[in-house]
Amino acid sequence: MPPRHLVRAFLGLYVVTGSVILVQSVQTILAARAGEIRPPDQVHALMLGSFEAVAAIVFLVPATMRWGAGGLLAIFLAAMALHAGHGSFPFTLLVYGVTVLFVRIHGVQPRYFRQLRG
Repeated sequence: MPPRHLVRAFLGLYVVTGSVILVQSVQTILAARAGEIRPPDQVHALMLGSFEAVAAIVFLVPATMRWGAGGLLAIFLAAMALHAGHGSFPFTLLVYGVTVLFVRIHGVQPRYFRQLRG
C-alpha cells in the first residue's frame, strides 16, 4: 500500500481536477445560455459543456470514475479540435486530459479512503 501522504496527494488531485472541470463546464453552459458565446459556437459550447458536466460528475464517483474519464477524454479531444480549427490551442484542456488519463490509469481504490481514516 502506498504511503498515506501519497494517497492524500492522489485523492486531492482526483477530486480537485474533477471539481474544477465540473465548475468550468457549468460556467461554459451559463455563458452560452447568456449569449456570451456567439452562434454557431454557442450550440457547440452548450453541447460540450453539458456532456462535460455529466462526465465530470460520473468521474467524481469512484465506482464510475473510468467511465467518466473516458467521456472527459473524448470531450477534450473534440473541444481541442474545435479550438484548433479556430486557430488557438487550449493548453488547459491538454493538462486536464493528461491528469484525467493519469487518474484513470492509476484507478481510485476503495482502500485509499479506508487508509485515510486509519
